[in-house]
Amino acid sequence: VQKPQPRVTLYTLGCRLNQAETAVLKDGFQQRGFLPVAFGQETDVFVINTCTVTEGAEVDCRRIVRQVLRHSPHAFVAVTGCYAQTGLEVLRRMADIDLIVGNQFKMQLPQIIPPFSQLKKQPVPLVHHGRIDPENFSIEGVGAYPTTRANVKIQDGCQFMCSFCLIPFARGRERSRFLEDAVREAEELVERGHRELVLTGVNIGQYRDGVADLLVLIQRFEAIKGLERIRISSIEPTTVPESLLDYMSSSTKLCRYLHVPLQSGDDRILEAMNRRYSVREYQEAMESALKRIPDLCFGTDVLVGFPGEGSREFANTEAVVRDLPFAYLHVFSYSPRPGTASTKLPHAVSPITTKERSRGLREISDHKRMAFYQRFLGRRVSVLFEAAEAEGYWPGLTDNYIRVAVRSPHPLRNTIQPVVVTGMMSGTTLGLLEPSSEFSPPAKDLFSDPSLVCVS
Repeated sequence: VQKPQPRVTLYTLGCRLNQAETAVLKDGFQQRGFLPVAFGQETDVFVINTCTVTEGAEVDCRRIVRQVLRHSPHAFVAVTGCYAQTGLEVLRRMADIDLIVGNQFKMQLPQIIPPFSQLKKQPVPLVHHGRIDPENFSIEGVGAYPTTRANVKIQDGCQFMCSFCLIPFARGRERSRFLEDAVREAEELVERGHRELVLTGVNIGQYRDGVADLLVLIQRFEAIKGLERIRISSIEPTTVPESLLDYMSSSTKLCRYLHVPLQSGDDRILEAMNRRYSVREYQEAMESALKRIPDLCFGTDVLVGFPGEGSREFANTEAVVRDLPFAYLHVFSYSPRPGTASTKLPHAVSPITTKERSRGLREISDHKRMAFYQRFLGRRVSVLFEAAEAEGYWPGLTDNYIRVAVRSPHPLRNTIQPVVVTGMMSGTTLGLLEPSSEFSPPAKDLFSDPSLVCVS
């Protein structure tokens, strides 16, 4: 009698780095004979890769565990990630969790899970938890992604110690992936058919493997045959050297895209946040990048409601984000994290005020995004397409992060096509394929798997 194939569901909360790690875990489970199934289907093992950046992420963790046990009451539930690292004692007391794996052991999770024949609900959770190793690292396996873009984790940890941030406690000190190991995974991802790779980490501008820095890693990736695009995910303002900007301005593969967290447009608040720059220094760095790189997409993060952010401080932030040529903003609400320095600061901002301010900044972001898109009306852009949506529309992205949708009877997924931007509609641009476009199907299309759920 053939044994049933064990099923696994992986659910990701939080950042792109978590998504990159989940994709490698999925590959590891497949190597061990598990069948990945989508969230909502009956499953034998449920893995939730958690976040701890906000209080809401912890609430989500508890909600999702309850949800999965409604349709799979006998599922073996494993909790890993940042909340597993920082909230161990809370998770121990939570009903129905069978395994807690801290970040130090996260990538070994497929090996830690008991064999299928021995899988059973635990009266108290098994725990794999400990101090995070500060040394450089390698990662076994290769990420399994359902999209044309894939993430490559190149770095972990941070010691910048921003006063609002729990990540140094959740992920440990800065450390980098061995260069040759990162190149190996990148080559395998390209072999699987991915045309764009996104470099991810906590603080990737600090990447170091011996004498190799981020630019050396990018140059090694550029040499990979078949790789069309390399994208830097998010990078701290004090870690962007001019050599990287110069390289981006002339490279045919490094995307003209920078996401550089500002957090506040008020110098007093930046100092209280323990950020390492003034508004003037940030502005000068931004202007330098935009001068060097025509059509650069420059986005940012803004944190609203930090203690001491009065109406004057917020007005400064509002003025800065309105005046500087950002292509978009990601707006976050401050959430006091236990153990961080900001929890001791006076003058908390009310949730209602924070919500109102956030809404105003998101409106500014919407206007800025459409203004950035508008610059490209009538221009020719190159678009990497994802799967078709309703009514024959194919969505895709340019290297400088413009969303483009075109109608076409041809299969466009995972191809890069020349498109003329013709209009705009609710957060995207519309375009027409150039008549000269070629529609040979991509060499590989391995992206039809719905079993990875990511919630950021």
